[in-house]
Amino acid sequence: MFQIKEYIKETFTVSTDRSKVDLNKVCDFLARSYWANNRKRETIMKSIEHSLCFSLFDGNVQIGLARVITDGATFAYLCDVFIDENYRGKKLGTWLLQCILEHPDVAGVRRFCLATKDAHEFYKQFGFMSLQEPKRFMEKMNT
Repeated sequence: MFQIKEYIKETFTVSTDRSKVDLNKVCDFLARSYWANNRKRETIMKSIEHSLCFSLFDGNVQIGLARVITDGATFAYLCDVFIDENYRGKKLGTWLLQCILEHPDVAGVRRFCLATKDAHEFYKQFGFMSLQEPKRFMEKMNT
């Protein structure tokens, strides 16, 4: 469904091969996040199966992830972005976002959205901004 790509920088690799996702590491991180700390393992597995996943590795150890939900043409939603605490401050998040935005399955998408509590300045460098017309957007939340 999605093109498998790998990007390499020094000892680090970003891969879109879902079979390489370390589910235990991803579940552990999301359990410590503010946005998914109650998400069940089965839900995480299903979300990975149906997303374009960008796994960040140091050698063979998963140290980050980002998921993109997309139709590949008109809409994409970036979510579950994380970098292991021990690797922050090394510009790996910047590199991960560059890899995502140049991936052929999302590079030309018309609308690319995300939600963040505290990383607005980080995402602005990639062209993300507040909704131009927030009154047009709606949401339905299931708890």
